[in-house]
Amino acid sequence: MIPNPPADSPSKIKMTGVHIELTTAMQAIIQEKFSVLLRHNERIVRVHVRLQKEHNRGTNPHFSATGQIEISGPDIVATVKGDEAYAVLDGLVEKLDEQLRERHERRKDKRNHPHDVELAAELPKVRSG
Repeated sequence: MIPNPPADSPSKIKMTGVHIELTTAMQAIIQEKFSVLLRHNERIVRVHVRLQKEHNRGTNPHFSATGQIEISGPDIVATVKGDEAYAVLDGLVEKLDEQLRERHERRKDKRNHPHDVELAAELPKVRSG
């Protein structure tokens, strides 16, 4: 039996750069920032981070980051845009963290407050004895 990798395992965080090279320093920062999400929820299968550099706003580069958390149920996806790569990554971590908390609260509410079930017919009487 193969043991499960630790929650903050590097293999759970996948990074992609589009029109930008992810240097080892940037990869280390992405690893550090997004490993926080893995510590919050042990059911996360994988986190995909995609950083894209666009030159469509004049001469200044514009960055967008998309994160996808693979988890049981629907995946959580968020996108953040801005002028600085590191600020965009910070915003993406915050957005994904907030979505994880919201999902946890919704599940907790469902678990603690189940909906009443109305039965159309009466249940038969059961004899004791």
